[in-house]
Amino acid sequence: MLASEGRMSLRIMVCDDEALIRESLEEHLRREGYQVTQAADGERALRLIEESLPDAMILDLGMPRMDGLTVLRTLREQGVTLPTLVITARPGFAGAVDAIKLGADGYLQKPVDLREVSHQLKRFLDHRQLQTEVAWLRDRATSGYERLIGESPAMRRLFETLARLERVDAPTVLIAGETGTGKNLIAEAIHRRGPRKDKPFLQIDCAAMPETLIESELFGHEKGAFTDARTAKRGLFEVADGGVIFLDEIGEMPIGTQAKLLRALENRRFRRLGALVDLPLGAAIIAATNKDLKAAAAAGSFREDLYFRLNVVPLDIPPLRRRPEDIEPIALALLERSGRELGRKCAGIEPTAVAALRAYPWPGNGRELRNVLERAIILKGDDQAIRLEDLPEEVRLRSARHGDSPYQLLSEGIDLAAVERSFVEQALERCQGNQTRAARLLGISRFALRHRIDRYGLHGAVAQRTLVPVAERV
Repeated sequence: MLASEGRMSLRIMVCDDEALIRESLEEHLRREGYQVTQAADGERALRLIEESLPDAMILDLGMPRMDGLTVLRTLREQGVTLPTLVITARPGFAGAVDAIKLGADGYLQKPVDLREVSHQLKRFLDHRQLQTEVAWLRDRATSGYERLIGESPAMRRLFETLARLERVDAPTVLIAGETGTGKNLIAEAIHRRGPRKDKPFLQIDCAAMPETLIESELFGHEKGAFTDARTAKRGLFEVADGGVIFLDEIGEMPIGTQAKLLRALENRRFRRLGALVDLPLGAAIIAATNKDLKAAAAAGSFREDLYFRLNVVPLDIPPLRRRPEDIEPIALALLERSGRELGRKCAGIEPTAVAALRAYPWPGNGRELRNVLERAIILKGDDQAIRLEDLPEEVRLRSARHGDSPYQLLSEGIDLAAVERSFVEQALERCQGNQTRAARLLGISRFALRHRIDRYGLHGAVAQRTLVPVAERV
């Protein structure tokens, strides 16, 4: 989790030969919540870093015995990377430029503005945390496949199947999943990692074309095959010879075209519209659907025999709501990618925002998640973490409700009457005994509230809260 879990655990080293500057910076940084260590010269700083690496360093360039540039050069030779803010009393930028080249993240000229010190440190540390999170995601080979990310058992099983497909030239693969789950990413990954990677990958959206046009796109046509067929045309089955054809949303394919596709898959041959000669089908077929094709076959809207023919290698992508543990790593990866595309930097996601993302059901799955994050990045400043208030209202409200219920039922159960009594008491106290306001706060009528006051014997408590001034109860 990126972003502000408090700074108390973050340690800053202040390295400056002037004791007054060190003390001033330490006092300010401790008020900001950091832990601080001091070093009066570069040699002392290197010894302390060797003993325990701090999270960041404030480094004076002009020190006796060992100056700041030598410290930076030594750290670089040792392979130590440490967010560093250099400070200097020298006029001009020569020393600062050299420091930046040696790995410093920024510089300030003395006398330093303490508010600017805080701002710079926060920026460095947030950026370092984001880099750490991204590297962590990339290094976990078992948690992703190509552009797909997931740690849930269902996604791990999917990645294992995809890895096995790299060594198999499967003629047909059927990918099932809701809209936005990344079916196209899986199809592309199968092609890029499979034995047909050097051949074409062609895609067609079956939901976007009428029957005559989709048949022409798939099989091709001869001149004069229909009214607008002024010239002969090769279809995808010919153009993709040896490669892969991705039939997206195949559940929307017209029944007549389904019959022709089934014959082509069964015989591994096809015929252009208006032609008399069959041609060999050398392309592999990957189909995808957001429908339950088995149920569609039972209902008669999809050919059962085509379903069985396509379902040789079935791949099922679970929706995000069934794998909440995947939401945070997916969101972090999307933040990095979207930030790079939009030219914006983001310091990650605050814990409350992560909880909201996990609680939301994501009917649009990954596509909806990406849109939410892109909007948050666009509306925020650079180097800021995504907060709960940056998310859309429907996501925040879902988090507040924690699903469809405001409470979680404990495994040992609860006393429902005690819960109701407690909330009635809290409402009356908050409204200082005003029953009309308390009823409104509870979302019930005043009559219903009076009924509960009678049931739980709260008349004395109401009178007491009404008579005792607020100041005396604080």
